[in-house]
Amino acid sequence: MIVELGHFALVLALALSIVQSVLPILGARRNDDQMMAVAVPAAFTVLALVAISFAALTSANVLSDFSVQNVFENSHSQKPLLYKFTGVWGNHEGSMLLWVLILSFFTALVAFFGNNLPPSLKANVLGVQAWVGTAFLTFIIATSNPFARLNPAPVEGRDLNPILQDIGLAIHPPLLYLGYVGFSVCFSFAVAALIDGRIDAAWARWVRPWTLVAWTFLTGGIAMGSYWAYYELGWGGWWFWDPVENASFMPWLAGTALLHSALVMEKRSALKIWTVLLAILTFSLSLLGTFLVRSGVLTSVHTFATDPGRGLFILAILVIFIGGSLALFAWRAQSLAPGGLFQPISREGALVLNNLFLTTAAATVLIGTLYPLLLEFLTGEKISVGAPFFNLTFGPLMIPLLAAVPFGPLMAWKRGDLLAVAQRLMTAFLGALLVVAAVLYQTSASGVLAAFGIGLAVWLMLGALTDLALKAGIGKASLKVAFQRLIGLPRSVFGTAFAHLGLGVTLLGIVATTTFATESVLVMKPGESIRAGGYTLRFDQIEPFKGSNFSEEQGRFTVLSDEGQPVTSLMAAKRFFPVRNMQTTEAGIRTFAFSQLYVALGDAAADGGIVVRIWWKPLVTLIWLGTVFMMAGGCLSLLDRRLRVGAPAKGKAALMQSAKIRVAPAKNRVSQ
Repeated sequence: MIVELGHFALVLALALSIVQSVLPILGARRNDDQMMAVAVPAAFTVLALVAISFAALTSANVLSDFSVQNVFENSHSQKPLLYKFTGVWGNHEGSMLLWVLILSFFTALVAFFGNNLPPSLKANVLGVQAWVGTAFLTFIIATSNPFARLNPAPVEGRDLNPILQDIGLAIHPPLLYLGYVGFSVCFSFAVAALIDGRIDAAWARWVRPWTLVAWTFLTGGIAMGSYWAYYELGWGGWWFWDPVENASFMPWLAGTALLHSALVMEKRSALKIWTVLLAILTFSLSLLGTFLVRSGVLTSVHTFATDPGRGLFILAILVIFIGGSLALFAWRAQSLAPGGLFQPISREGALVLNNLFLTTAAATVLIGTLYPLLLEFLTGEKISVGAPFFNLTFGPLMIPLLAAVPFGPLMAWKRGDLLAVAQRLMTAFLGALLVVAAVLYQTSASGVLAAFGIGLAVWLMLGALTDLALKAGIGKASLKVAFQRLIGLPRSVFGTAFAHLGLGVTLLGIVATTTFATESVLVMKPGESIRAGGYTLRFDQIEPFKGSNFSEEQGRFTVLSDEGQPVTSLMAAKRFFPVRNMQTTEAGIRTFAFSQLYVALGDAAADGGIVVRIWWKPLVTLIWLGTVFMMAGGCLSLLDRRLRVGAPAKGKAALMQSAKIRVAPAKNRVSQ
């Protein structure tokens, strides 16, 4: 009964979403307040209905109701309870339902916090959100019904894909979808503004918080996915330029550009047309990522669907939304005012440079991801575009961008002084130069590229701290006054500094682990030892272990100091899932400060030993610690009072008092 209720709620959500997609936009065209008012209750009701549907599917998974085909194909009665919950979105049908749940959640947030929006813009935004919701609800019901029944009901399920039975999958997909779908709000604002034919700085102020939210979640989702692949797949790498990894990275690059261009539009009323286009392109790249994962055109550990019919359906959605929005943009762009002017040497100019490199980098990743697919479609020839291509094309684009990052926050609006900013950054530059010299001294000529990369990372970090120090007046005012100024700075200033600092921390981790990591592959027997990263790793024993739905062979290791004293122990394993008849590698990892010792077991050798792969990865955890700083920067910027969304409406008395205060300036402006 609960399953049927969930299916019925999904159908009702589709019907109501169709109403929401038509009436408010029609009301905005006719200036009909009653028709526009339909959008808000419709958005809340659709969210409630989709939430009921999602809860019903979760209940079926937790109760192991194998009469539901989705549960039968992706669950097992002996599966741990946590993975019964996370298994809800560990498959195509459930993940798409989560996608729609998050979409309806964001739509309801716009309805709730959008009281300060013009009624017509709000109605159009909620209507466009409903267009997206209608498309994906139709897709789920028509091709990916998560509530399809089996008769007779099987006694046992086929279990969830073993590599998805991990705590990382409880966090990674929701974060990623919050980022993907969050950009739908920016898309809806852009399309709504194009429908109205009116875009101004206030529009940018409404869009920027939603961009920040989506960007922050997408940053976390990509980082969590990277760390999950690092420790779960047993390969020792943190990024493979996998097409599905690229599918999430492209909207992040475009979203970062959108975040900066929206700032220019809000502050200087410039880059209006470009900002609207970026809002469309960012969500378009999110939809493209959905297509790549769900269509079956890619083979990856991340992909779920292999049904060509589903792929064609999503491709149709892609064509309609991307093609339709770009056509609307082309039609309306000529009537939009281009915005204010500024000098190339200015903060606006720095942010335009940022946009240029970010969008070019996104285009490079897009070409490298889609070219093999297009070539195979046109000629039947299969090729792979891997890390060498992306390293040679993406890396050179990032170097000048990263070098220019510290200049941006210190530049003045409209017209800046490059020489003056360079003088303010001299301390940061000298600090980075000293680090480069120290690395070269330790590594000689072999470490030139590493020294340059580490110096660039330190330049970013010191540049971010310099920005805070200069704005607080450190060195020019007393310590007490400087501290008071520091804590009084707008939260967005701290947000920018934290994000740029995090970028430097991540770059430091990338350069250090890429350049100085060591790897050993050998056959080991119990009692044998090997040196790794200043420690001695001793292989103690292999012992069997039986889990709830798996069995494994555990390799026990002891980490010894130079004096031969035990420092810690670790366990690596080869795990076997009998229901799926699949084997997974469970890496053994120990963290020392910011570095890690990483051990993965291979196959058994003929002489009774076992193949062991051992990595020493210096500063590898900084890769993900930096993303935490970036997310903290996004959250701090959202706390800035200038970015509050849906501020409470003023009371009548406050409005009258405000009118008395502002009437004289208003008259003066009219006379001028």
